[in-house]
Order: sequence, then C-alpha cells, then structure tokens
Amino acid sequence: MGFFGLFEVPVVAAPMAGGASTPELAAEVNRAGGLGFLACGYAAPEDMTAGIRATRSVTDRPFGVNLFVPGQDTADAKAVAAYAERIAPEAERLGADLGDSDWHDHDFPAKLAALTDDPVAVVGFTFGCPRPADIRALRRAGSTVLITVTTAGEARAAAEAGADALVVQGMEAGGHQGSFEDTYERTTPLLDLLAEVRAAVDTPLIAAGGIADPAGARRMLSAGATAVQLGTTFLRAPESGASQTHKDALADPLFTGTAVTRAFSGRRARGLVNRFLRTHDGIAPGAYPQVHHLTGPLRAAAARAGDADSLHLWAGTGYRSAAERPAAEIVADLAAVV
Repeated sequence: MGFFGLFEVPVVAAPMAGGASTPELAAEVNRAGGLGFLACGYAAPEDMTAGIRATRSVTDRPFGVNLFVPGQDTADAKAVAAYAERIAPEAERLGADLGDSDWHDHDFPAKLAALTDDPVAVVGFTFGCPRPADIRALRRAGSTVLITVTTAGEARAAAEAGADALVVQGMEAGGHQGSFEDTYERTTPLLDLLAEVRAAVDTPLIAAGGIADPAGARRMLSAGATAVQLGTTFLRAPESGASQTHKDALADPLFTGTAVTRAFSGRRARGLVNRFLRTHDGIAPGAYPQVHHLTGPLRAAAARAGDADSLHLWAGTGYRSAAERPAAEIVADLAAVV
C-alpha cells in the first residue's frame, strides 16, 4: 500500500500517551479517512497486543502503533530522591503514595518482537531513532516506519536509518517534546522547522504541533508536509481516554496558557500552566522515566479528585480548539478544506 495509501484524508492522530489514546479514537479518525494511532510507549507487551486486538475489532482500516525509544539511565539518583522529598506533601495531600523511581525500558525489545510477529500498518517512534536493523525488520514485516524529529540533524539521522516518513514536531506541540535527547528545550516554530527539515531530507514529512484548524493544516500542507498530525484537538472528543479533569481544564478560562516543564515526568513537555507546574518547574531533575513513575500515583489521584491544579494537563498552544465533538467530525471538517 505504501505510506501515501494509508489515508484518504491527510490527517494523522497523534499517539497521545497517558490514556488519551484509545482504540475507539483511532477507529473514529479512520472512519473519517484519516490515520488513527494507538499509543503504546508505556504499555506492557501483553497490553499492547490487547490494544491492537481491540483496535482491529472496531476498525478494518490501517492504523499505527507508537513506541518510545528508551534512552540511557543517566539520572542523578540523589536529585531524584530530593525531588521525591519535595513533592511528598503533594502526594500526602491527595492520599497517594509516590511511585517507584526506577529506570526501565518499558519492555521495548519485546514490543518490537511482537510487532514483527504480528505487524500493524504503521509503527512510529518517539524520543529517539531505533536501530536500522529494527527498522528493516519492521519494514520486512510490512509496516511503514515513522520517526518523530525536532531538528534537521535528527531528521537526517532518522532518514539515514531507513524511516519511511518523519513526524516533524514544532515547539507548539502538546505533551512531551519528541527530541532524541532532552538536553535543551525545542523552541523552533513548526513552520520554520518544516522548512529546515525539508532542506535536509527528501523523506515524506508529517507536520505536528499547534495545528488547530483547517487554516493551520492548509499552511503546513502548502509548506511541503504530506500530512498533518493532530493531538490536542482530539482530547475532548468522547472517544478520548483523557480524564474528565483534563478535558474540563482545556475549556476552563482559569487556565490561560501553556508552558514547557519537567515537573511531572522529568522530561520536557508542554501543558497548561497550573499550580503544580508553577511551584515545581525548574526544580525537577532531568530524569525520565524516573520522575514520570514517581509522580504517576499522585497524578492519578489528582485526576480522580478533580484537582486540575495538581494534574499534568498536556496541551499544545492551540488547546482552545479542543471541542467536545466526535473525532470523525473534527477530521471531516479538516477534510472539507484541505
């Protein structure tokens, strides 16, 4: 089928981790002619395969699975322990314990093996570039391989490794910055980054970050993108698995902007500015996924309690576009003009 045959409408659903991505959301995007995605970065191999089965049960169209490329365990254990001590009162206030802060790779090799044994149409990677041998194995199994990039240098490395297409993520994107290394904040606007990457590689490009309406999608397609990737726009859809606390915050006038922070996960990510972010931003160590696991029970308790000021409210700069509408309608509106 090839990359260009995977969708009728040039809209790709972002594989939003943390529960927002669901089989139903992927199916709704597919129903409107886009390309649905299932986020499996944190999933255990058996949960990933169960999610794939569930997605196949609700759509007969191609869809993708996204994985996180594990980095090295270079975190400062003392800094992680100090951060745990700092945020312990936050967890206690919510009646939660802090999670274990151990490093692990989320069973990355086992998930790769499962995807070569039972392939899906697309496999995407974030936080790095997999080994060329792994890319070749997935392609031999019949999968198209996408890699998220945030610089022209990352784009060249991904193209040389054998990626079929690149997700070019601008600074406007919500959630984690998909950079290969979290050494500095990515601040290049998507339109500028798209031009830089186009000049560096010949690989098809998917534009991602802050695309909130048909006009924004048209700009990116006119600038050379093959498709656009939407994430935040789908968060309030009924098919989204985002918590109700998160969904409500996106429309709450009390939240007036976004910022990039390590406070919730130890890796730079863009979310709505709330009390937790303001209080702990700039203090959390660069320790991913250690801090992510450390704060996990705290964040889950905040979602259950409806405490939006203690929750990771991942959102791109176009978050006001998120509407309480079926995902298929959102894609259809874009399809009518792009």
